[in-house]
Amino acid sequence: MRSARHRPVLRAPAPRTLRGRLSLVALTTAALLVTVLTVVFNTAVERHLRHQADDELRARATAVAATVDTSGPRVRVLETANDQLLDTNVWIYAGKRLLEKPPATSESGPLTRTADRLAARGAPDCATVPAEGHRSVRLCARPVHGGDAAATVVTALDLAPYRSSADTLLWGSLILDAVMLVCAYVLTRLAVGRALRPVRTMTDQATQWSAVTSETRFNTGSGPVELARLGTSLDALLDRIRAVLRHEQQLTGELSHELRTPLTRIIAELDWWRSRPRSAAETRATHEVIDEAAQSMRTICDTLLLDARDNAVDTSTAPGTADVIPVLRRMARRLDTPAQVNAVVEAGNGQLEAGVAPAFLERIVSPLLANAVRYARSTVTVSGRRTPGTVVIDITDDGPGVPEAFVGQLFQPGRRADPGDGHHGAGLGLPLARRLARSAGGEVSYDAGHAPGARFTVTLPAG
Repeated sequence: MRSARHRPVLRAPAPRTLRGRLSLVALTTAALLVTVLTVVFNTAVERHLRHQADDELRARATAVAATVDTSGPRVRVLETANDQLLDTNVWIYAGKRLLEKPPATSESGPLTRTADRLAARGAPDCATVPAEGHRSVRLCARPVHGGDAAATVVTALDLAPYRSSADTLLWGSLILDAVMLVCAYVLTRLAVGRALRPVRTMTDQATQWSAVTSETRFNTGSGPVELARLGTSLDALLDRIRAVLRHEQQLTGELSHELRTPLTRIIAELDWWRSRPRSAAETRATHEVIDEAAQSMRTICDTLLLDARDNAVDTSTAPGTADVIPVLRRMARRLDTPAQVNAVVEAGNGQLEAGVAPAFLERIVSPLLANAVRYARSTVTVSGRRTPGTVVIDITDDGPGVPEAFVGQLFQPGRRADPGDGHHGAGLGLPLARRLARSAGGEVSYDAGHAPGARFTVTLPAG
């Protein structure tokens, strides 16, 4: 026997679309409101019809009371020309004693008993009595004063016409309610569908656009405020996606640019080692160069990935200090320089310490140093000096320099002054150096006034 907790729970099916759900909510709300209004309206109609019946009964009782004489010791009923009309559904009492009653009623019937009860109270009062054929009769009593004798007139009225009017109004209101609910549902679906049309348009646009290449954005300035805010949020989201994808492409390009030099060294060493038989010492030297290049590649990957993850490397994310001159000399020794180019590291007075890790310092200076060696005619000079609170590194070459028209684009990713100059650069080194320096609180700049050749200056916080 299956336990109760494993029995499937039956739930009423709900519309799957927002349009259907909003229409259902509107229909439910309208149904509740219409039900309350219908109940209130029909209750008010019933009370109004009952008051009308009571007013008619009191008017008839007043007319009958005019024929009752209470001036003497005994109650007398005066005969009038309309006596037969006035006697219809009328009971006249002298005290509690019945003087006259309608011919069609018996003394033991429910109408007479109710009239006796109303007359015995001796005060104006009304009561409703069920009659034959699911009818109701309304009775009202009116005391007659004016002498020593006391009399009471009780009149009766069939409520069937009033009940018929109330039933007609009830059915009319129910039919009207049904029509109103159908109209409310249809109009709500139309209104919601029209209101959601911009959302469908935005959805179709989003499926067609490319977040990377498309500059198109949601145009919701003329729509409702809510849709305008939604469009603004989606536009901001698309911009963030574009920024993330651009950053990913930039990281890929930077990794490719930075890893090219150690990979070239590894390939060159392997080609040299395989060109002819080598001694054990030469093989060991080749292994050392390959190991050094592999370590450099790992350092490059760690540095760039750490910067990409944190998006801003400072002394808390890249702790440590670097002794600038030994790092520069080590980088100069590893340079793959042409035979006619000489790299010189000039040391200033005293020890220079930068407030970044040695690997991070290498990643900043390496693109600048490789760029200087690429364009130098004979000499590349690297020098360091201290200023208040900072360490300044100058990389100078005696090459042709940077064309004046290209100075403004020098640090833009992917831009080269002369793509056909025979060098296989990707235009990412200088932007990478500046971005890393700025993330550490420093700067990389170009000295446009230096001649001949080119001078780049790296400014970093002092350690």
